[in-house]
Amino acid sequence: MPYHQATYDEKTLKEIGSSNTFAVEKVNKPEIPERLRRKNIELPDVAEYDVIRHYVHLSQMNYAVDTGFYPLGSCTMKYNPKFADRIANDQRFTRMHPLTSPEYSQGELHIMYELQEFLKASSGMDAVSLQPLAGAQGEYTAMLIVRKYMGSIGQSNRNEIIVPDSAHGTNPASAAMAGFQTVEIPSKQDGKVDLEALRDAVSENTAAFMITNPSTLGVFESNILEIEKIVHGAGALLYYDGANFNAILGITSPGLMGFDMVHFNLHKTFATPHGGGGPGAGPVAVKDKLREFLPVPVVVKDGKKYSLYYGYKNSIGRVAGFNGSFINILRAWSYMKYKGDDGLTENTRKAVLNANYMAKRLEGILDIPAKGIKKHEVVASSKKTGKRALDIAKYIINSGVHAPTIYFPLIVPEALMIEPTEDASVEDMDLLVKLIREAIEMPQEEIEKLPVNLSIGRADEVRAARIMKLHW
Repeated sequence: MPYHQATYDEKTLKEIGSSNTFAVEKVNKPEIPERLRRKNIELPDVAEYDVIRHYVHLSQMNYAVDTGFYPLGSCTMKYNPKFADRIANDQRFTRMHPLTSPEYSQGELHIMYELQEFLKASSGMDAVSLQPLAGAQGEYTAMLIVRKYMGSIGQSNRNEIIVPDSAHGTNPASAAMAGFQTVEIPSKQDGKVDLEALRDAVSENTAAFMITNPSTLGVFESNILEIEKIVHGAGALLYYDGANFNAILGITSPGLMGFDMVHFNLHKTFATPHGGGGPGAGPVAVKDKLREFLPVPVVVKDGKKYSLYYGYKNSIGRVAGFNGSFINILRAWSYMKYKGDDGLTENTRKAVLNANYMAKRLEGILDIPAKGIKKHEVVASSKKTGKRALDIAKYIINSGVHAPTIYFPLIVPEALMIEPTEDASVEDMDLLVKLIREAIEMPQEEIEKLPVNLSIGRADEVRAARIMKLHW
């Protein structure tokens, strides 16, 4: 497949300037009082067409969900529909100040309330906070709730959080930030939790067990009800990492599995922007006994009127300014309204179908350690082929397609983690399989020279991570 990344020796806007300064539109706002006008905002004098060319060049030098297939496992980079972007950019929303009185922001509060109610119903929980600005912050918020809840029932001694070794790296990090010690337990060969290891790990010091279901190996935890008995039997809470919620939405729910709390990644399940440093959106939902510990305010409805409620006396307090990332909340709400319950459930079925199609196509090419039906993603190993996952990834990006996640989860050697989501076409998936096969067949001395079609060649990843040059 002929491909070469666009490459420009692009200057910064400050370096560009514009010789045709008459082309710069001077904005005069007489309604702004003189005393409030900035005298110098130190912006470069750049013509509109130079600004447009600059940003088009930058976009052409990048790969994005708008330009091609994005099979990153775990991260779930799905297509963001443009209708939701248009709604999120509507000035009737963007010009609304976050401190506007509820009397004049009933529309925004209506949207937030509906999203809260949908997340409650779809997760089987009883109350929701929309405040957290990302999935990891949702985890952290949940861990703060766990800590305060345990203190409220006189069990502050519970200072341990158990996580399986297949967990997202943010799980132990969030627990540690909330003041807990993490206890890691192993997964079995099939990617599921080792029940005996869990039984050995729980104690009077266990505050919660954090688990992603389906797991990072793309398999559903068939022993989840037994896990619930073990965790609750030890007096601890059960926490659901909702990263893979798009594999169960409309089919089952954390509530049915016995969980006490869950966070959502709105970008993974409901097609909002991924975040890339923020802001994302990671709402948290809890069972009724944890309701009063949620961040405040939450949106409540009285008749036809919506308002902000601050009355949870055991609240952990705010975890974000104002009411979270409203623009991403708005995108998720738009997506839900457009798809409806049936459409969102169909998304789940397509995501599961695509993951299993990919697993079937990879049989005989890569080893797939976790056997059986896949959910949202498939994890394969290239170890037996003699090719490193890194080299296969370099071949894929050299061919103009984004590579899958590699070397995660750590329990699979030479791992390639592929999540096609419901958006992927058969052509997208067939092309990725074709590129993986070609990479395996390529002579080692040739593949180690790749990429050659990008703006940079083979980088020294270890050196780049240690000596970071964060400038243009």
